[in-house]
Amino acid sequence: MTEHEAQANLRAVLQLCAAGRLRCSEKTLRPSAATVKAVAEALGAGDFYAEEPIAAFAWPLLLQAGGLAELASGKLALTARGRAALTKPAYDTLALLWRRWLSHGVIDEFSRVEAIKGQRAANVLTAVKPRRAQVGAALAACTPGEWTDVDTLFRTMRKAGHDPRIARTERALWKLYLEDPEYGSLGYDGFHNWELLQGRYTLAVFFEYAAVLGLIDVDYQPPVGARDDYRDNWGADWTDCISRYDGLLALRLNPLGAYATGQTATYIPTLAPADTAPKDSGGLKVLPNHDVVALDGLAPAEILLLDAFAERTGDRVWSLTSASLLTAVGTGRDLAELRRHLEAAAGPLPQTVTTLLDDATRRVGQVRDTGPVHLIECADPAVAALLATDRRTRAHCTRLGERHLAVPLDKLPAFRRSALAQGYPVG
Repeated sequence: MTEHEAQANLRAVLQLCAAGRLRCSEKTLRPSAATVKAVAEALGAGDFYAEEPIAAFAWPLLLQAGGLAELASGKLALTARGRAALTKPAYDTLALLWRRWLSHGVIDEFSRVEAIKGQRAANVLTAVKPRRAQVGAALAACTPGEWTDVDTLFRTMRKAGHDPRIARTERALWKLYLEDPEYGSLGYDGFHNWELLQGRYTLAVFFEYAAVLGLIDVDYQPPVGARDDYRDNWGADWTDCISRYDGLLALRLNPLGAYATGQTATYIPTLAPADTAPKDSGGLKVLPNHDVVALDGLAPAEILLLDAFAERTGDRVWSLTSASLLTAVGTGRDLAELRRHLEAAAGPLPQTVTTLLDDATRRVGQVRDTGPVHLIECADPAVAALLATDRRTRAHCTRLGERHLAVPLDKLPAFRRSALAQGYPVG
């Protein structure tokens, strides 16, 4: 069931991001091949297909769209919202990510239907946001708990007027094609059916985003040969499938999906399968000597968390040290996140460990970076003393030694004006 897998996967991907292991293109925002591989390895139950990234591709995009992470020099870093999500209920974050994707998705999902060429030509594709809204409305209209095969869903969407139209105009259809821009053009009569264009877009949004976020349970098979609604098109003989999403056969809106789409006000989860259920207390044991021992196999998110705060000394053993804790804090991690996880997984902590955590917590914030400053040098101590004590300039500077003043970058213009008013232009 995707609702439980998605909650575990969200925690794992957030931990990967916090560890600085996710990279995306500054231009396209898409994840690098190494990032897709790292995410795939962290997914608790793997991706939908072993050789075709869907969830592993979508997660870095979802973090960006949801404001949980932002790019800095090609690397994703957690925002304040992302750091907060590490300790919030995962289902609330997943619901937020769906709503944010509908309004702030960072790519056009149809671009992932690579078999249909010509998408980059000018004035061909419609705006993506209205298309997403149509698919979102179709999902919100699904009855929770009922399986629907995709062709029935397509018919229901058309009847309800949920039409995520792809091509801007009839003329634009001629620029879209399979295999060859002339013979394979979709502009010919009968070559641009609803299932081929709107249907493939709908499958992409549902399979790569709604299912990845755990909103729908999916019945699927390998995409090759799964659909034949394009076989009459020129070039179809050389095309095994139109998209990686062709294998989606049926879907079911689950309790998380009902919550995310506003059909229910609260999330009441279904019973989690044994392999996706959160581990009860006893999965970890915290020893008085500061070692953390994994008694059973840990979820990827837990391993990433321990790797961030402790030194791994064995296959299932981590050692907490003052240096490891403070190093984690130096990279932006919160000690409260570690403490909450250890207490939830292992129960009350040994006194020696709480002392270690308390000591590290006390050190946090005792030395702060307050930002860049300008160092102002005065000709003699008397001028420095005057500027440091006069009511017009003292609010903008701090005296350093006998002849120097430190002026914060944002206060430099005000300091210059005040010093000039006293007859001391800053050179």
